[in-house]
Amino acid sequence: MIFKLLSCDVLVREVSYCIARCPHTIRPVFTPKGEHNKPTQLRANLQSQIDAVAAEEQNYDAVLLGYGLCGNAISGLIANKYPLVIPRAHDCTTLFLGSRQDFKCHFADNPSQTWAAVGYSEGGDTVMSDNSTRDFLGLGQDYAALVEQYGEENAKYLIETMLTEHGSDSMYLIDIPETTVPEITDRIRKAAADAQLKVVEIAGSLRLIQGLLAGSWSPEDYLVVPPGHRITGIYDYEEVMTAQPAEERVGG
Repeated sequence: MIFKLLSCDVLVREVSYCIARCPHTIRPVFTPKGEHNKPTQLRANLQSQIDAVAAEEQNYDAVLLGYGLCGNAISGLIANKYPLVIPRAHDCTTLFLGSRQDFKCHFADNPSQTWAAVGYSEGGDTVMSDNSTRDFLGLGQDYAALVEQYGEENAKYLIETMLTEHGSDSMYLIDIPETTVPEITDRIRKAAADAQLKVVEIAGSLRLIQGLLAGSWSPEDYLVVPPGHRITGIYDYEEVMTAQPAEERVGG
């Protein structure tokens, strides 16, 4: 099988490891870290890439997305010629952890919890996550997008609740054994020490990334979006997102 992979470049190291061991042909395209902080722009960029894949001479079996909802940027994407396949994940934290269950276990009580991982930390301007990158319920969006989605009062409540009431004196270091790099984890530990944060190491897993590339798309872990359908966010801990015909109004 031949897959096109559109992924955030925080997953380059992990994706590369899995591609080298994958039975299928994977043709990856990576988007720079931090684009989810501009969700409207990221959505437009990814839709353009999806549409461009449909125009290629090469035929694919599916277009794979190395993303979660990511600041709501992925909600609204429409499958063109090929099915879209995406992990049921809120953001890349779930992809580094390897399951929604582990995401819920570690982050449900504090969605704004600071974290880091080798793939996330080796590029861009930030070593650890911050309030603009720690996302759930669309908190990676700008204020105008939050108001549009939830209304002004609800948007204010979300920001105040998630970003001020859920402080923490720790930083979660998500460590994936296959792709760990001591030099990078040392950099993460130093950044945490400089910020006076205690490092709590938790085990990561390549399970979701491996399954995505291998074509092992259980409905519990992956959403398969048929051509002519769009991704719509649900924002729970189970489905996370769903697919609906593109001509239907989102949310109705």
